[in-house]
Formats: sequence, structure tokens, C-alpha cells
Amino acid sequence: MPPLPQESKKSKAAEASQKFLSIESIRDSVVILKDGGLRMILMASAFNFALKSPEEQDAIIYQYQNFLNSIDFSIQFVVQSRRLNIEPYLATLREYERAQENELLKIQTTEYIEFVRGFVDLSNIVTKSFFIVVPFDTSGLASSKAASFLGSIWGGKRQQKNSEEDEDFNQKKIQLLQRVDAIQLGLQRFGVRSVILKTDELIELFYGLYNLQELEKEKSAAENNI
Repeated sequence: MPPLPQESKKSKAAEASQKFLSIESIRDSVVILKDGGLRMILMASAFNFALKSPEEQDAIIYQYQNFLNSIDFSIQFVVQSRRLNIEPYLATLREYERAQENELLKIQTTEYIEFVRGFVDLSNIVTKSFFIVVPFDTSGLASSKAASFLGSIWGGKRQQKNSEEDEDFNQKKIQLLQRVDAIQLGLQRFGVRSVILKTDELIELFYGLYNLQELEKEKSAAENNI
């Protein structure tokens, strides 16, 4: 058997990897799982708890307890740590350096660039992102799939099936949004702001999670072209 071309190997590897993922698709800021469950992901702000006064810390803990007791469904907290990427900032400084006509300022800019790069490399600074996964799962999913299957056997039209699936999705999304509203309101009570990740942001997030090495290569290639 002749060896597969490089592109074919990549496509087969991607196809094999997708079998292990629980995500079916992403649409309208919603992650759709293969089992029919829906997920919305919030990005949350952060604050330094240690800098709060004892009274403020007690109030935050109390509000957090009330928040957890107020929800009747499970949620997931995710903390993502990534090494700080300062290349876009350094690229801006390099452009300023090239455009600088004053020789002294040009030398100082060069030294500053090297200082910042060396400081970040030595300190190993990381950035943290905080996410909250809000789920919605339905127990009647199997029966709805069965109904769709019987409808296709009985000659149901594809357009009608798509319309029913869209209506079902919209109904589930409304209930999911109600949960999201409750989570956001609860977070606000102890000073945490949150936003719903949009479709393109979700795609970028999951691409970075499952293709970290490829993402770093793309960033390096883009930085080298600057």
C-alpha cells in the first residue's frame, strides 16, 4: 500500500481525534454535545480576595454560599493558565523603534525591549482565565430522536425535520438562558462580572484547548513575519 500523502494523514488524524470529543457542534453561542445536551460558557472576572478587609471577605463568603444554595443544577468552574504572550506588545515596540529618528531614543527602545523580554522569560508570568460552564440536559432526548427516526421512515420531509429540530433547540436554549441569567445575577452579588462567550469565541477556546501545539506554532509563525 503506497504511503498516504501528508494532507491525508492530517485529515485522518483529525477525524480520529473528533471521535473522542463530546462536542457535536457550536451554534448561537451554545455548545451542542453528541448526547443532545447544551452548554453555555461564561467568562468571569476576578478580584484579589486577600486584599479585601475581613468584613468584605466575610460578606463575599456569605454571598457565595447563598449563590451555591440558590441553584438547583450543577455548574462547572474552569481555570485556564497560560504563559503570558508579550510578542504583540514587543512587535509594537519594534515598529516604534524602526520609525524612531532619534538615535538615543532608538537605543533606549532596543534596551527596553530586551529588558521586558528577559523579565517575562525569567519570571515565567502566566495569565489566568476563569470560565463557568452552565449545562442543560433533557431526559426526553431519546424519545425525540425516536420520533424523528419514525418520522423519516414514514416519509417526513427533511425541511420539516429541520424546522422541528430548530424549534426544539430554541426551546432548550431559552431554558438554558434562564439558568445563565440566574448564574450571572448570583455572581454580581459578590462582585464578579461575567459575559457569555459567542460562537467564534467558543471555537477559538476549544481550538486552543485541543490544539495547543498547533496554536503556538501559528503564533510563532505570525510573530516571525512581523
